[in-house]
Amino acid sequence: MSVLSQTMSHDHGRCDALFADAEAAAEQAQWARCQALTQDFRGAVLRHFAIEEEVIFPAFEARSGMRGGPTQVMRSEHAQMRTLLDALDAASQANDNAAFADAAETLLLLMQQHNMKEENILYPMCDQALGDDPDVAASVDALAEGAANA
Repeated sequence: MSVLSQTMSHDHGRCDALFADAEAAAEQAQWARCQALTQDFRGAVLRHFAIEEEVIFPAFEARSGMRGGPTQVMRSEHAQMRTLLDALDAASQANDNAAFADAAETLLLLMQQHNMKEENILYPMCDQALGDDPDVAASVDALAEGAANA
């Protein structure tokens, strides 16, 4: 597994842990904590998406010539997850356990499927195509550094 795969997969795990903590806070009706954790989770996921959409995916598409394949699917799923992140945030702000649980359940299913596709299909393809790209490596390193400082 290359640095790209390792870093991006590790970041999935970090986002998953933040999500689980936010869910636990909602279940315990600890709304101030839930709101803060939901914001942390949302920020981490959006940073992850930005690295993919602004650096990794365009570099992969340019290097591989694949413009309508797996990266297009991932972008579409990112859009769906952004909508669910907004719903999750709104539910935490409203102290609405039922709405939070509904958004969380749907988001969890989508994230699990999405992460499996990235980790088992797309990231290995990116490793192969981009293993020597210094711009991609610097961006992935910045993600890892930002996650370590978060």
